[in-house]
Amino acid sequence: MTGTLIGVGVGPGDPQLLTLAAVAAISTSPVVAFHSARHGRSVARGIVATHLRDGHVEEHLVYPVTTETTDHPGGYEGALADFYDEATARLARHLAAGRDVALLAEGDPFVHSSYQHLHERLAARFPTRVIPGISSITAAGASLGRPLVESTETLVVLPGTLPEEELAARLGEADAAVVMKLGRTFPTVRAALQRIGRLDEAWYVERASTSRERVARLADVAPASVPYFALAVLPSRVGAICADERAAGDPLVADEGVAGEVAVVGLGPAGALWLTPEAKAALQSATDVIGYATYTDRVPARPGLTIHRSDNKVESERAEFALDLARRGHRVAVVSSGDPGVFAMASAVLEVACEPDYAHVPVRVLPGVTAAHAAAARVGAPLGHDYATISLSDRLKPLDVVRDRVRAAAAADLVLALYNPASRERTWQVGVIRDDLLALRPATTPVVVARAVGSDEESVTVTTLGELDPAIVDMRTLLIIGSSQTVAVTRAPGTSPSRVTYTPRRYPDAGASGIETDPGQGRVASAAQADRRSARRPTTKEAS
Repeated sequence: MTGTLIGVGVGPGDPQLLTLAAVAAISTSPVVAFHSARHGRSVARGIVATHLRDGHVEEHLVYPVTTETTDHPGGYEGALADFYDEATARLARHLAAGRDVALLAEGDPFVHSSYQHLHERLAARFPTRVIPGISSITAAGASLGRPLVESTETLVVLPGTLPEEELAARLGEADAAVVMKLGRTFPTVRAALQRIGRLDEAWYVERASTSRERVARLADVAPASVPYFALAVLPSRVGAICADERAAGDPLVADEGVAGEVAVVGLGPAGALWLTPEAKAALQSATDVIGYATYTDRVPARPGLTIHRSDNKVESERAEFALDLARRGHRVAVVSSGDPGVFAMASAVLEVACEPDYAHVPVRVLPGVTAAHAAAARVGAPLGHDYATISLSDRLKPLDVVRDRVRAAAAADLVLALYNPASRERTWQVGVIRDDLLALRPATTPVVVARAVGSDEESVTVTTLGELDPAIVDMRTLLIIGSSQTVAVTRAPGTSPSRVTYTPRRYPDAGASGIETDPGQGRVASAAQADRRSARRPTTKEAS
């Protein structure tokens, strides 16, 4: 009969935080195993020392390296692999002889623990049991005296060994977060927090629950003083605000005279899945969000955030208001649907930011998924070749200019992505533009009609230029008009997607002759290109 491998979580450091199950497992197991660095001191063993007896067989597993370099031929990873193989063999001898092994793990055995590596190697050969322990993650919340996460907030646990950019992206997405494994990674973690504007929210907890516990604002901690057993914590904003209001004021409320900034944020076409990590980080760190009400409604309310809603026709006023707030120390996010640099707020903010009164205010433009790209992806790749993006709105430029630009782009055989095709006040212009295009392109030209992409009201259809009904187009619609090369193809029955629209990357040779129209596909194709397609098409034998 074989022994059982027992992963014993011994908690964050205070022996009084050992669970009853952990004490029982240690007391009844003939073998107790634990890790340490080469200095030989084991934190896990120290936590359980009073529960060890003379009859225990102690297996001391000493890492050959921790963070230092090694002359092992396989490098750091090779040295650790050999170590775990040797440790596996040592424990396997006890288990095969019928002796239970209590393998100690600081915190919880399945949360960033060395136990996991041996569990993976031994679990297929021997019975295993895991006794959970109080993690340093939850112990840190107790040390701070404030909630880690509340209500609908999310809590993210990250290793500090991630690259700075990835740390910044993930921390920016989170409501609350804990970063483990600091030590040498501390400068990178600090830089990531500063990069996303959340350094002032971050706390530092060292050796939680022990007599050597240390709690401080992370920004005040000297990197050289940080051990491995330390955490960076972004606690619940709800809890943070309550605690700071009791102390010295809310840290998320900007102070007069403190340098702020404006981030012009692209929200994408709709919903959280379209939002980039960089945009999420800006929204998380903002003290104020400004924008058209339809877009600000997509930003979740949270403690410390003030949302300023406005009409869609006051862009300059909105920009000036944002820059005024930033000049007074606020971190302002001006939000736009799609990408802020495509018929949106980035131009308006930068125009005002270039005036002498605001020339010193930092401004960032954070890109988003554009409506054109989102609509194109829904049907395939109609923007696969050269294309032009044109707004049909005549509110900021004359309709004659709009029509001239559409005709010029159509004459150049560009695919057209047409924004703002209609509104409550503009109901007839789509028909005029369609007729202009019919004078230059076949009626069979594919047209993508995409409305409210990404939302619950999404509707995307593919029709032709001749059959385009202006009555179905409203202010939430985007039109993609194909070029002479754009095709709408029906694929094999049951295949997903069953129909795709795309514009090939190749274009007919300049000297090609024999232009012909393929009414079934809504495409003008050259004989030369058709020959190339035939040449590329595999024979039946090749295809099989």
